[in-house]
Amino acid sequence: MITEDRKRRLIEAMGEADLDVLVAYGNAWQGDYMRYVADFGVLEGQAIAVARRDGDITLYLDSPLEVERARVEAPALDVVYAPDLIPEVEKVMERAGNARIGAGPYKLLPRRLASRSKDLRLSDETRFIDKLLMNKLKSEVDAVRNACRLADEGYEVFKNAARPGRRDYELIAEIEAFYRSRGVDDNFMIIGVGGPEVRGMAPPSGKIMKKGDLVTTELTPCVDGYYAQICRTLVLGEPSAEQLAAFAIYKEAMEAGIATVRAGVLSSDVAKAENDVFRKHDLGIYVTNEYTRVRGHGVGLFADTKPQILEDIHLPLEAGMTLIVHPNTYNPNVGYMVLGDVVAVTETGHELFTRTPRELIRVPVQ
Repeated sequence: MITEDRKRRLIEAMGEADLDVLVAYGNAWQGDYMRYVADFGVLEGQAIAVARRDGDITLYLDSPLEVERARVEAPALDVVYAPDLIPEVEKVMERAGNARIGAGPYKLLPRRLASRSKDLRLSDETRFIDKLLMNKLKSEVDAVRNACRLADEGYEVFKNAARPGRRDYELIAEIEAFYRSRGVDDNFMIIGVGGPEVRGMAPPSGKIMKKGDLVTTELTPCVDGYYAQICRTLVLGEPSAEQLAAFAIYKEAMEAGIATVRAGVLSSDVAKAENDVFRKHDLGIYVTNEYTRVRGHGVGLFADTKPQILEDIHLPLEAGMTLIVHPNTYNPNVGYMVLGDVVAVTETGHELFTRTPRELIRVPVQ
């Protein structure tokens, strides 16, 4: 079972790092650190999981509703209702005596706890947890693979739902209904509709689709706690010559990035392979942060996690990492375009999880 696999690995890693206690913070936005430790995702309020090297894990929650849910969904945990969450966990740390305590993500740790790092013998162990999150066990990789299957199936629903006269939120509604009916409890999704005036993707705004529009989306379904993502662009009706020419650049860039992925390669090498394609076509300005954010990122217990695929992040890729390569950016001739596939890093290369064709998808219009 994936939860037991993670717990065994966590306890072994704490022993190797000489950590007696590990404190993991989580909230409704970012809960992957805490979820790795406690296998519980927070929907309301804040939570702190405290893991000890002997395998005991206690989850402190400041919401009574979350306490009730945790006791049903995570019966193996010691769940504590702590309306004064920070002072209560502070007392737990004080009682640890001379034990070595680590915490992560340190940047989100409540200031009251972080400010006492010296007398509590508290160290920043964000990188320690990051390594566990990025370098996945086989069961975790299988979970991402399963989520990718739902991402592909969801995109098929999205494609069939897109047509002139519909509003963008109507597509979102169909996707959500599809995913919820298949047990997907979360799906991060953004969308773009239009032409050169569209410079990115966002939540739906009620925009009405029309013939000739590009419709872009990221679908990010969560299955058993693990996210996968797919990025695709479709056109309503027959694509123009400009749209086809632009899309060919994105496809070349994504395939150049994916071809670079293997254990030992730096994340910056993958980004450079993508960006060099745009530079070759005199579009280098559009891979800067003025027009785009990243050239890809990790997927797992969070929708957008490490490693970040950027030219200034030189993180060695390791077997077991799962990531999406996506050269999503603005094109001055046609507008914002996206294309992205999920891969797992292997010793000799990569395993491709996404199956939806890499093409500018055409939706027939009467």
